[in-house]
Amino acid sequence: MTTPPPSTPRPPAAPRARTRPAPWVRTRLRAAPLGTLLAAALAFVAVLFAAALPRAQDRGADQALRSFLTDSGSTRTGLQATAPTPGAGQSAEALDRTLKSLLAQTGNTFHVDTDRVVHGTRTTKRQPLLNPELSRPHRLPPKMSLLYVQQAQDHVKLVEGRWPGDTPRPAGSAGSVGSAGSAAYEPPLQVALSQEAARTIGARVGSVLKSAPLVDGTPSVEVVGLYSVPDETEDFWVDLDCLPRACKTFVGESYLWEADALIGAGDLERMDLWGHDAADFWRLPVDVGRLRADRLDATKKEIASYVAGPTAARLAFETRREGLRTTSWLPELFEQAHDRRQAAAPLALIGPAGVGGVAFVVLCLAGALAADRRDAELRLLLARGGSRSAIVGRLLREGAVTVLPAAAAATALAVLLLPTPRLAPAVLSAAVVALLALLAFPVRAAVLLTPPRPAGRWRRPVAELLVLAATAAAVLEVRRRGVAPAGSDPDPLLVASPLLLALCGALLLARVQPVVTGWFARAAGRRSGLVGFLGLARAARGSGARGAGRSGPSVLPMVAVLLAITTGGFGATVLQSVESNRLGVARLTVGGDASISAFGKANLPDGLAKAAGELPGVRTSVPLWIDHDSALVGTVQRSSQVNLIVVDPAAYAELSRVLDCGRFDPALLATGAGESADAPVPALFSSGVARLGGSGTFTIQPGNGGEVRVRGAAVIDCTPAVPAADAATVVLPAGRATALIGGSDRPNRWFGLGPVDGDRLRALVRSALPAEAATPSAPASSAPPASPSPTAPAPAAGQDPAPGTQPDDEVYPVRTSADTVAALGADPLQRSAERLFWASVAGAAGFALLAVLLTLMRTVPERAALLARLRTMGLRRRQGVALILAETLPQTLAAALGGALVAAAAVALLGPAMDLSTLVGASVPTGVRLTAAPVLTQALGLAALVAAAVLVEAATSGRRQITTELRAGDQR
Repeated sequence: MTTPPPSTPRPPAAPRARTRPAPWVRTRLRAAPLGTLLAAALAFVAVLFAAALPRAQDRGADQALRSFLTDSGSTRTGLQATAPTPGAGQSAEALDRTLKSLLAQTGNTFHVDTDRVVHGTRTTKRQPLLNPELSRPHRLPPKMSLLYVQQAQDHVKLVEGRWPGDTPRPAGSAGSVGSAGSAAYEPPLQVALSQEAARTIGARVGSVLKSAPLVDGTPSVEVVGLYSVPDETEDFWVDLDCLPRACKTFVGESYLWEADALIGAGDLERMDLWGHDAADFWRLPVDVGRLRADRLDATKKEIASYVAGPTAARLAFETRREGLRTTSWLPELFEQAHDRRQAAAPLALIGPAGVGGVAFVVLCLAGALAADRRDAELRLLLARGGSRSAIVGRLLREGAVTVLPAAAAATALAVLLLPTPRLAPAVLSAAVVALLALLAFPVRAAVLLTPPRPAGRWRRPVAELLVLAATAAAVLEVRRRGVAPAGSDPDPLLVASPLLLALCGALLLARVQPVVTGWFARAAGRRSGLVGFLGLARAARGSGARGAGRSGPSVLPMVAVLLAITTGGFGATVLQSVESNRLGVARLTVGGDASISAFGKANLPDGLAKAAGELPGVRTSVPLWIDHDSALVGTVQRSSQVNLIVVDPAAYAELSRVLDCGRFDPALLATGAGESADAPVPALFSSGVARLGGSGTFTIQPGNGGEVRVRGAAVIDCTPAVPAADAATVVLPAGRATALIGGSDRPNRWFGLGPVDGDRLRALVRSALPAEAATPSAPASSAPPASPSPTAPAPAAGQDPAPGTQPDDEVYPVRTSADTVAALGADPLQRSAERLFWASVAGAAGFALLAVLLTLMRTVPERAALLARLRTMGLRRRQGVALILAETLPQTLAAALGGALVAAAAVALLGPAMDLSTLVGASVPTGVRLTAAPVLTQALGLAALVAAAVLVEAATSGRRQITTELRAGDQR
């Protein structure tokens, strides 16, 4: 028996390579690229708004602050330091050392514009000049003070002589002086005088000007040079008015000339002998362009310390000048700027609060819809052993890959497009929104994967009651304190009160809308058509969440639309009230939509009022004659000065009605045909005249002579020609009054109503002037002429008027309400608040539209399956579109109607507490008037936008989806 050969051992099999599972995040994002892109786009837009709004607010606030301070004038936006001159060692170097110490204490929250610093020394009292050859109007000698200004030579041009020397000059020796024998004397102080001032007072190069001697002697001054000033409007000449030219100072009815002169550094030691007193000064203009609104409080404290505080004490010690004092208007201006910003804050914050609320709803809705769409997948992972924390972690990693890069890009873009010094608010706001976009889906998924608990019947009512209580508290606080309480920043709860009202309206609408839609569905079911019933039934019960047991439509899209309409309607009503008040103020200021005035007691050119009334756009023409120097005799005070107006009663009544200023019935001023010539003329008395007292008839004595007996026909509280509340005005009808008052038949004022073109009206005024009036002087004025210069020649046609002459349209000034409205609305604070609000309204409308589209897109599969089945039963394409509209639009229309009602309620509840004076640009009564147009525009506009989007989606995507369903069948 043969033994079998031994079996050869088999070689071991090579180990098989272990395959690694594909990364979850990469696989999941590749599985739904469109959803990933849409999530990134939503996060990008939301974060972009969140980062841009704070930066836009900072830019607007900074621009408004700087514009306000610039308009306040350079004299009020700087620091003025003064100190007595030192007893010894006075020099230009000593002034520079003190300036260096003053500048060293700045640069933290505010900076000084070193290029505009002005410092030097000045005598504190002007001394009379006794030279007999100088000009002496009214026998009063001219006066002079001396100044040393270190920067003066950079702002003047030497035209004759030389500049005073900077080297001290030694004393000389004089001949015998009386019995005193030989005595030392000081040489005259060398000064430079402006050419205009020298011409005015009669001095010239080489003149030695002497003053009255004081106890220890007063030196004379020698004019060694004359200079001219190229630009007297420079900030350098502020508070140095008498250096460029001589100043006229009135003493009773007389006047004298005051001229200041510049000395050199060589005479600084002896400068205090002129007037026996001198003081050093340093003018430190603050660089307004570098101030920031967010650091306004810190800047105010630092300047207050500089004026009277630790910084002031430190400066006095460092400079060895105990009498160093610093003054500034900036703390008061900062307080006014803070109050202005507070007054404009409600409008500036309501818009961003609205878009923030709508964006929050949209992000929550996007997370909820994403969780509903992936509900089966998440439950499968949980059933196969996955834990809730692991699933939520994976969802967080998905969101981080999608949201964080988009958020970073959006933040960087906002920072790049809106450069401002402050970065923290934008980054913090962007981080909050990015975190919300990142957590919305995972949180919703965690809620869905949580084991069901017994439903709490009182959860929703309790939450709704809490929202209602917070809203009631906010509204009561607004009515009690206002949206922006005086002396404090706006309370966030008070600013959010319109949003709380909108949220209450949405919660109420969420309960009412399904019930009302169900009623309409049952009514439609009794009719023969199928589309209306089916669409309304689906709208009443809701759709899009399979297996979720949904019993009603989603509340979030309705909340988004209602929030957008409420905030937009409320803010638009505020702006409408601002524009209405601004127009009312402008009309009262002008006296109508347009006006032409004559100076003093001069009359308008013949035919000008009639021609102005015939211009295109003029609906009402009101020429009148007014005299401000009339006297009313017969009152308790016997005689009182009043404004007398002679005007056509019907035209003036129309003007009063349109301007809402002292409405009256023109029949009150009618005079009967049978009245005697000496019967009193009926008159309208203003409330100012009524307060003067008296009864019966009165006598008016016009300023140009004569007497007129009048009787009071009515008392009015306002009159367009003189709208001041305390003005004493008497209005007489043209006709009898014209016959009794000489010159009143030629008007000196004209008022017009209607869209009048201001340029055309000014051209008409110029054409009505006679040829010789091209360069007229104003009618006689009580003030004497500013200088004895001759009248300049008339400019040629097409050329600008010569300096010192009046343009033609300033002889009879033309004013229009349109120009006044533009001037009132030119404040950057107002424009910034309005731009920010409208940008926020546009963003809120976009997010609201997105909320509706997200909900619509979520229901596309179910709706496509339904339409496919109905198509097999004969449903036409047009009926399918109608079904989609019937399902979608009831909620949108309900939200639009509810938003309009809530916006109107917000105006009624919160409007009386809003002060619009800062936004208007003038003082106006507190309160916002409710008008239908702004609210309806916002509601109907957003409803139409949503309806158009739904229609486009139904018409474009419905056919393709239905075809797919018919081919593939229902595989869900």
